[in-house]
Amino acid sequence: MKKVLTGALVALGLSSGAALAAPKDPSGTWLTEDGRARIRVEKCQGRADRICGYAVWLKVPNDDKGQPRVDFKNADAKKRSRLSLGHQLMMGLKPNADNRYEGQIYNADDGKLYDVSIWTEEPGELNVRGCLMGFLCGSQTWKRVNDVVPGQLTAATGAPNGPRPDPEWAAAQKPAAAPKP
Repeated sequence: MKKVLTGALVALGLSSGAALAAPKDPSGTWLTEDGRARIRVEKCQGRADRICGYAVWLKVPNDDKGQPRVDFKNADAKKRSRLSLGHQLMMGLKPNADNRYEGQIYNADDGKLYDVSIWTEEPGELNVRGCLMGFLCGSQTWKRVNDVVPGQLTAATGAPNGPRPDPEWAAAQKPAAAPKP
């Protein structure tokens, strides 16, 4: 009887080992709620099971001196000179049990990483919920954009005129070398 019940639960997808439904693919270019940036969301290079995001357009791409904006608030002093336009801000989000993608997002406005979950419920909208320390949370709704505006990076990730993968993320995604016989 126990085998029959276990088989029935597995067939119905009710066992704890059942595969989870994959969240809707959020790939595309999204205008942030405040209209200050466009974020390209796509499958991560070398990790099709993960989602990465890149700043491909900034409403104000230059600082007060007319120079391209840099990540001057980053906690890592070595990263403070990297360009804001094109940087990776979603760090390999993975599917979770709630049919969302979760992981970390970098906020250049304050130089901090936040826990984030993203998902789509309505066509043309991306829900973004970020939390610091698990309980200081905020949500935004980003709108899908299909046009290209002046200054927007349009090339493939890692190519000239395309966004740049974060070096730490890219290094972490390389498979370990096979041991030599």
